[in-house]
Formats: sequence, C-alpha cells, structure tokens
Amino acid sequence: MPGLDRTDLELLAALADDPRITVVALAESLGLSRNTIQARMARLEQSGIFLSYERSFAPEVLGFPLQAFVSIGVRQTELPRIINELARIPEVVQAHGLSGSIDLLARVACRDARHLFDTDARILSIEGVERTETSLAMGEVIPFRVAGLIGLARRES
Repeated sequence: MPGLDRTDLELLAALADDPRITVVALAESLGLSRNTIQARMARLEQSGIFLSYERSFAPEVLGFPLQAFVSIGVRQTELPRIINELARIPEVVQAHGLSGSIDLLARVACRDARHLFDTDARILSIEGVERTETSLAMGEVIPFRVAGLIGLARRES
C-alpha cells in the first residue's frame, strides 16, 4: 500500500461519507481540480486501496433472510483447495481465514433453517473440512465502516 498523504485521506473521507459522490463534487468539496482528483483516484485504485465497486444489498431482498456464521476447522495442508470449494457454494457470501482454534469463518445466507442445515452439510462434505460450528446472526449491530479509521489516520498524519 502506498503512503497516504493528507489529501488522499481527505479524498477517502469524502468517499466514505458519500460513496456515490461525483468527481466534480469531490473536486469542489476538496478545492482541487477535477484532473487532480481523477489522477489520485486512479493511483489509489491501482494500489488496491478500494476493496470493491460492487453494490451491497441485503440478502433478504433475494429471499435469504437467515444469516449465520459458520466456524470451520480444516486440515491445514488442504486449505487452498477447501477455500476454492467454499467459493463454489453460493450461500457463502463471505469468508475469512483466522488464527487460533478456528481456521475459517464463513458468513452464509439461507432461506430458512432447513436450507442452513443443508448448506452446513455441504460445507462439512468438503474433503479436508474436519468440523463446523454454526451461529445464527441475530442482527448487524455495527456495520462495516472505515470512517473512524480514516479519522485516526488523519490525526496521525
């Protein structure tokens, strides 16, 4: 990752506040030229700063109201193949590798309890998966956010 200067941080803060803001509006709010904003955005994009341009929406609107987190223990030597197999399960909407007693944490979205049971069974059937433990998500209490981190970085720069 490149070092971020104060202008980069201001740009990221504006994008965190309004992800749909236009380049022209960014230029006006930051007091920079449109070309400067576009050049900085291109540099940030090339460096991998932006995680995704995918629109996020609730799985509920697609008929998958039940969300759960599946803790997965695996044989370490088979981890890359297991991750590829997990990625083929459409109900797995996100997964993280962890340190500690659990190797992977998968977020799944399902229609109902039976669908969750079947999804968990598919995960368990992957060669090299040794165990799972499933916890129902009761609700998101703190959504993914970076504005606070941007604020910290701005104060430290």
